Amino acid sequence: MATRKSSAKERPSYRCTECGWTTAKWLGRCPECQAWGTVEEFGGAPAVRTTAPGRVTTAALPIGQVDGRQATARSTGVDELDRVLGGGLVPGAVVLLAGEPGVGKSTLLLDVAAKAASADHRTLYVTGEESASQVRLRADRIHAIDDHLYLAAETDLSAVLGHLDSVKPSLLIVDSVQTVASPEIDGAPGGMAQVREVAGALIRASKDRGMATLLVGHVTKDGAIAGPRLLEHLVDVVLNFEGDRHARLRLVRGVKNRYGTTDEVGCFELHDEGITGLADPSGLFLTRRDEPVPGTCLTVTLEGRRPLVAEVQALTVDTQIPSPRRTTSGLETSRVSMMLAVLEQRGRIAALGKRDIYSATVGGVKLTEPAADLAVALALASAASDTPLPKNLVAIGEVGLAGEVRRVTGVQRRLAEAARLGFTHALVPNDPGKIPAGMRVLEVADVGEALRVLPKRPRREARKEAPVE
Repeated sequence: MATRKSSAKERPSYRCTECGWTTAKWLGRCPECQAWGTVEEFGGAPAVRTTAPGRVTTAALPIGQVDGRQATARSTGVDELDRVLGGGLVPGAVVLLAGEPGVGKSTLLLDVAAKAASADHRTLYVTGEESASQVRLRADRIHAIDDHLYLAAETDLSAVLGHLDSVKPSLLIVDSVQTVASPEIDGAPGGMAQVREVAGALIRASKDRGMATLLVGHVTKDGAIAGPRLLEHLVDVVLNFEGDRHARLRLVRGVKNRYGTTDEVGCFELHDEGITGLADPSGLFLTRRDEPVPGTCLTVTLEGRRPLVAEVQALTVDTQIPSPRRTTSGLETSRVSMMLAVLEQRGRIAALGKRDIYSATVGGVKLTEPAADLAVALALASAASDTPLPKNLVAIGEVGLAGEVRRVTGVQRRLAEAARLGFTHALVPNDPGKIPAGMRVLEVADVGEALRVLPKRPRREARKEAPVE
């Protein structure tokens, strides 16, 4: 009996379960996505094939002769989402919206589905996580009822494609892509093969029909989008929906956008009656007082290209334990520790080392950029001396370990936003550029100069020496 010779098809092949990269030999780390332990054997090695030239479906044209009107963005009806998308949804575009459970993804997209629906543009909302009656209850609560909004509860890919043929929508919303599965592909819904097949089929349908598609994506415990990394490469736009569960503010941040920039941020407020856009969200991060309070300082942060005025608060308390507490909320613990060290060494404030220190932001905003360093330092110094900072003062600047105050980007935009909200004084690094009318700006080179804005004598001592009538 003749023995069959082994061919290239029978050799084992290996594939990365994270991004789908294939190789003929096993590797501990995927060279494509740099993930460890994700390369697994899955079958024969891919055979080398050649593709013969085929018939051209559409002739190639000079780029100047291509009709760009077909890719004109259409508004979603939600201004803050249009801001992040770059004007609206482009026909045929596929958008992936990811976020943690309970952040408000389904509420936002149901609101978008109702506002984008019209007689000329139908909307199809496909839910794979809830029943149709459950979605209807939410729609009644947020007033998202429209005669041209169609709702279907499906988890089968073929059924979803069948709904597209019957409804012929201009906008498709799938909540979520991990719950839809194809019967022709092995594996559970949400697996790598299923997500790739479902996303590929919906993307092809969107491009062929000129239909915009919004896909909801799950996230892992680390905050990354669940499923293969290929999903983010296939779609046209990737958005992250962020927000603290215990705060009202929600942010939609662009990660990838083929039709616009990724430095825009949409602000929303989540409440009992749904979710609404915030054209001016700075009021959520401020505490209006008649008199200044020790341990508070205002700064202007940039979320993308959007300036937001935020308040930093600090509190210092005497302690008897050997290791004082350092508690932060909304601020990076490492940055606060650096400001404490700079104040002790460069600002000559020795009382901070033996006290419990609490620092936080107002309204649930998270300040991660270095431009908030100066405000954090002044809030800590104000709390340590129990002396309030001057009223209507904002502080902007990065503080180095040598105590110097460094320049940051967008100082003019930050000052313009502060002036619009009625602030009249600002501490900024040297050479801030054009200063808004009516605002007094003090340029500081180091922390020592910045600390001079604090009154010379603490408020408590002034009270003690005041005569009693």
